[in-house]
Amino acid sequence: MNTKLENYLNGVFAPYDGVKSVAELKTDLLSDLQERFNELKAEGRDDETAFEMTINSIGDIDQTLQEVASLSRSLERQLLTNFSAASLGKSDFAGVTAHKGEFKASDLRGSDFSGADLTGSTFIVSDVREVNFNGTNLTDCNFNVLDLSGSSFLKSILVRTNFDKSCLDGAKFIDVKLIDVKLTMSDLRNTVFENCTFEGVDFQYSDMRGLCMDGQKFIGVTFDKAAMNEVTFKGATLRNVSFRPAFALTNKNFRAIKTINFDGAMMDKLTYAALKGMGAELSKVIVI
Repeated sequence: MNTKLENYLNGVFAPYDGVKSVAELKTDLLSDLQERFNELKAEGRDDETAFEMTINSIGDIDQTLQEVASLSRSLERQLLTNFSAASLGKSDFAGVTAHKGEFKASDLRGSDFSGADLTGSTFIVSDVREVNFNGTNLTDCNFNVLDLSGSSFLKSILVRTNFDKSCLDGAKFIDVKLIDVKLTMSDLRNTVFENCTFEGVDFQYSDMRGLCMDGQKFIGVTFDKAAMNEVTFKGATLRNVSFRPAFALTNKNFRAIKTINFDGAMMDKLTYAALKGMGAELSKVIVI
């Protein structure tokens, strides 16, 4: 083995120590260069000439190393954020960054994700009861078909977050701006929403009976075909909000819409007209 060749490669590869795929590349490259060096020596080249010609034969090694290292580190990060089928109840994930994390079929009950960045993560078929998501970035996260009972979302970042077909019994959303969030076909009867703003949120087919939405803002929100008996919107602001019933306005739907409390609410003319046409009690509503 030519010591000079080995020392040269050690210097080139030094910035990438610890990256497994780069270490493997180094071993293979050293073997190839040694073979090339021996061929040049056999052709009558002196050591210095053979060394220079061998090194020149590998071209721009720095760019190759950067690409290999980048790919390797990306794969390592993916491995570090795959917690599928893991028993992680009451684990501390506070403040971590785990983009596109995989938490499929995992036990996460009682865990702490406060202040974490979980953008694009998936929690399908996992136990996420009583989890702390306070201040967590949950942009593009998928909580589809889950039991989120007792979980907390204080000042969480919820953008395009999917809660479809989930149970949110006792879950708390406080001081949250929900943007393009999906809450369809979900059990929300005992969910707490306080001081929230809803933009483009979809509540279709959800069970919202008895829910308190007082004093909150709703912009471009859809409540179509949701069960809304005894829901209160006292002092709320509603713009471009849809309340279309599941079927034609039957006596049952007529009675249900009558139970919704809009006292002191402010709403745009189109929302007001649609609700008026369905028989809602709007005598204390302010049209804006």
